[in-house]
Amino acid sequence: MQFLGLFGIYKEAFKIIFSRKTIFSQITLVFILPTSFVFIANMKVSNALFAKIIEVVQVPRMQPQAGTPEQIELCLPNSTGWTQLLFFKAAYITFLLLFSPLSTAAVVYTIACISTGQEVTFKMVMRAVPKFWKRLVIISACAFAAIIAFTMGTLLTIAVTRIFMINRYILAIGFVLLVLFFMGFVYISLVWQTASVVSVSEEAYVMTAMIKSKALVRGKTKVMGVIFLTMTISYVIMKIEFSKLVEGSSLGIVNRVSCGIICFLLLVLLILFELVIQTVTYFVCKSYHHENIDKSTTLDHLDAGYNDYVPLKAKDV
Repeated sequence: MQFLGLFGIYKEAFKIIFSRKTIFSQITLVFILPTSFVFIANMKVSNALFAKIIEVVQVPRMQPQAGTPEQIELCLPNSTGWTQLLFFKAAYITFLLLFSPLSTAAVVYTIACISTGQEVTFKMVMRAVPKFWKRLVIISACAFAAIIAFTMGTLLTIAVTRIFMINRYILAIGFVLLVLFFMGFVYISLVWQTASVVSVSEEAYVMTAMIKSKALVRGKTKVMGVIFLTMTISYVIMKIEFSKLVEGSSLGIVNRVSCGIICFLLLVLLILFELVIQTVTYFVCKSYHHENIDKSTTLDHLDAGYNDYVPLKAKDV
C-alpha cells in the first residue's frame, strides 16, 4: 500500500465501503446520521442568528443620547444576538467533541478488524466503541486547543506587525503569515486525524498517539494535504449549495425540502467517506515507513478475536 497515491487511496476507500455495505450502513444510521443532522442544524441556526445580527446593524435609527434607556435598547439587540450565536457555537463544538469520536471509533475499529481478516459484526462495534471513546475525546480536545492557540498566535503576530512595520510591507508580511497559518492549520489537522486512527488501531494513548501520528505523517504530507483540502472544499461546496438552494432560494417548499434531503444524504456519505479515507491513509503511512502490522497483536488490542469468550491468562494455561 506504500505506493498508493491520491486516486489509489480513494479507490481503496470505495472498495472497503462497498465490500462491507451492511456494517457500514449500520454505523452510518447509528453514529453518522445524528452527527450530520446536528451539522445541518448548526448551519440553519447559525445563518438565522447571523442574519438577525446583520439586520439589527443595518436598521437605520436615530442615535439617542448616551446613557438613556433608548440608547441601551438600541445596543441590546445586537449584543444579545452575538451572545446567542456564541453560546450556540460553544454548544455545537461541545457536541462535536463528545459525539463525533463515536463515528471515528466505529469506522476505524471496523476497518482495523477487516485488515486482520477478522469478521466484524455491529455487536462487536457497539461493544468496542466505548473502549476508545475517552481517548478520542481527549485527542480531539487537545487538537482543538492547539488550533485555537495557533490561530490566536497568528492573529497577534499580524496585529503586532501592523503596528510596528512600515505600511508598504504590511500586505506582503500579512500574506506570508496567512500562508504559514494555512500550512500550520492543515498540518495540525492531519496529525489530529491520524492520531485518532492510531489510538484505535494500536495500544497508544493521547501523547503516544500524537507522537506516533507525527512520525507517520512525515513523507506522505503532500498526498494527505491534498486529500484534506479536497474534503474541506467538498464540505464548503455542500454548505454553499444548502444555503443557496434551501435557505435563500425562491423554489417551492417541495423543491426546497427535496434539495435539503439531497444535501443531507450527501453530507452523510461525505463524512463516512472521509473517515474511511483517514483509516486507509493510516495503513498507507504504515506501509510507507515499512512498519509491519502484527495481526495477532492487533486482534488482542481490539479484543476482536475472541467474540464472547474470555481469553486465557498465563496462570490458567
